[in-house]
Amino acid sequence: MVSIDAMPTMPRGHLLALAGVAAGGLLGLLAVEAAGVPRLLGFPLLLLVTWLGYRLGAMDGQRDRQVRDEGALRTNAMAAADQIGIAALADPALIIGGDWRVVATNALVGDLFATRLEGADLRQAVRHPLVIEAVREAMEGAPGSVREATGLGQTEGVFRVRVVALADGRYLLTFTDITQARLAERMRVDFVANASHELRTPLANISGFIETLQGPAADDEPARRRFLDIMAREASRMSRLIDDLLSLSRIELDKYVRPQAPLDLPPLIADVGKTLAMRLEADGRRLIIDVADDLPQVVGDRDQILQVMHNLVSNALKYGYSGTPIRVRAGVVKDGPRGEEVMRISVEDEGEGIAPEHLPRLTERFYRVETGRSRSIGGTGLGLAIVKHIVERHRGRLDFSSRQGEGTKVSFTLPLVPVQPPRVVASDPPANPVGSHKNEMIS
Repeated sequence: MVSIDAMPTMPRGHLLALAGVAAGGLLGLLAVEAAGVPRLLGFPLLLLVTWLGYRLGAMDGQRDRQVRDEGALRTNAMAAADQIGIAALADPALIIGGDWRVVATNALVGDLFATRLEGADLRQAVRHPLVIEAVREAMEGAPGSVREATGLGQTEGVFRVRVVALADGRYLLTFTDITQARLAERMRVDFVANASHELRTPLANISGFIETLQGPAADDEPARRRFLDIMAREASRMSRLIDDLLSLSRIELDKYVRPQAPLDLPPLIADVGKTLAMRLEADGRRLIIDVADDLPQVVGDRDQILQVMHNLVSNALKYGYSGTPIRVRAGVVKDGPRGEEVMRISVEDEGEGIAPEHLPRLTERFYRVETGRSRSIGGTGLGLAIVKHIVERHRGRLDFSSRQGEGTKVSFTLPLVPVQPPRVVASDPPANPVGSHKNEMIS
């Protein structure tokens, strides 16, 4: 290759002419001749200058392509690193650039929005004003922008959206599902309101009767006896409500402590029948117990299972028809979480039944199908909530089935006591036979 430095020095007019050759072809050759450069020298120089221009242009194009490729590699490496980083997050997460384009997402984002977001404009892909507002606030320099949004993607839950600025003008968005926390908060508020209402009503009744007895009915003996009976019932109702609240609180404290003691069901169910015998007789009812005597033992807390059975049979007494039987059945079924055998206990009555829309809410605290009737017969609205928590503590399952005009069946399961494999007892080695000389010394 000819070095430019090694080329002979030319007059300025000759160089301008050669530049014209490179730029103008035939016109350039004429310019060379006009500048006094011999034609035999001008043509090779024309080729050389043209070739040098081509090489310089190729080098510039190659350098531009290299810069573009390095930028693309750097962008792809950054996107891959972002993908690996957010894949480890437990919440849906994505990263956007300063142009609002999504550059990386984790798999949970796909589950949340049910669409592919990489490369899309976040403002068009998500279309949620609170999310866009949070991102815009972070782009304006806020250290951490947080919003609570509902109706994101395919869900109706509540999400805490947090936007944090990253390096190179990018932003990380995380979507934390706080639906259960908000539901629990709502349940606590409702519980306090309902408990206050349940206690305020009998207290207001008692206060009203006391004022009446102190005033107009002070000397009215029949009215005083009637009012005192009502006050006693209201006080008893408050006492039952407080007992149920305390019982529910104790059960929730032990919710994650699994019972370990073995329990025989037949005598326990018989005890429930003896306890409620007077109420059964007063209503002309019979408790039919269909339980085999040789049932295997279950794992359970005796006092809590007794409370479950008492609540379920009491409900059958309250809401079943007078003079109809109440059936209690127990048997082993393959209905465990992994298909293992469990004990299923059911209590069935004959009554008006429960409409299907009420069945999913029966275990809610203070929920009543018929509020007035439940209160009139002494219900606190907490009995089935207590049953649910006890069954959950025993790792069982609670089910309801009902047909209007026929009756209701409530069943729950309990784990069986694990069967221990038979122990193999090693037998003693046989004694030495008579006449054996194994341990004898020979003199």
